[in-house]
Amino acid sequence: MATVFEMEQERATERSAAALAVFETEARKAEIPYGCRSIQDLPAEAASAVGAAARLYDLTVVLQPDTAQDSFDNATSTQILLQAGGPVLVIPHIFKGAFRPRRIGICWDGSRSAARAVKDAKPLLSGAEAVVVISINEVQVAPAEASAQNLMKHMGRSEIATTLIELTAERSEVQPSILSLAADEGLDMLVMGAYGHSRIREGLFGGVTREMLNTMTVPALMSH
Repeated sequence: MATVFEMEQERATERSAAALAVFETEARKAEIPYGCRSIQDLPAEAASAVGAAARLYDLTVVLQPDTAQDSFDNATSTQILLQAGGPVLVIPHIFKGAFRPRRIGICWDGSRSAARAVKDAKPLLSGAEAVVVISINEVQVAPAEASAQNLMKHMGRSEIATTLIELTAERSEVQPSILSLAADEGLDMLVMGAYGHSRIREGLFGGVTREMLNTMTVPALMSH
């Protein structure tokens, strides 16, 4: 009789084969060069392997963890985000159609992670039709030198026009406020820093990052 681990491993193999088949089909349609690699390992080791490989690429794309399914795969996306050393584009389960980030929102709090995300997203921001800087509780969290206004000036030097929306929200309402604004503004993508705890607990995301991964409705480019 197959063990739970063996059954989960078999399901993971099936999901991997299906995902690779879709990827190969779309890559051929787009007429782009590509390569495929399947990693068979324990979840933690697999996440480390993918995270290490991601350091050699400009962008890593992962699927939003599915909290409705008790799967080892759920930990993989978040671990890749922590280990990639670069931008990770997280695609929500409900997302359909082609990814065209014409309207982009920057979740700005003046932090190192947010600044890293903006730098990583620069190629996409440069090609966007509209860029909205979303500042929440700025007086409480953002250093004066890294204010939203100064970010807008910095973006302007790269000829990226931005508009600013300032929000005030309680801690528990930050993530819902961001997603509500994304819907109201018709945003195609969010850019935001990803936050972990200390090295001992860095696998546990805190606050807004964890909530966003659980309930996201638009693709998000995150950098840790």
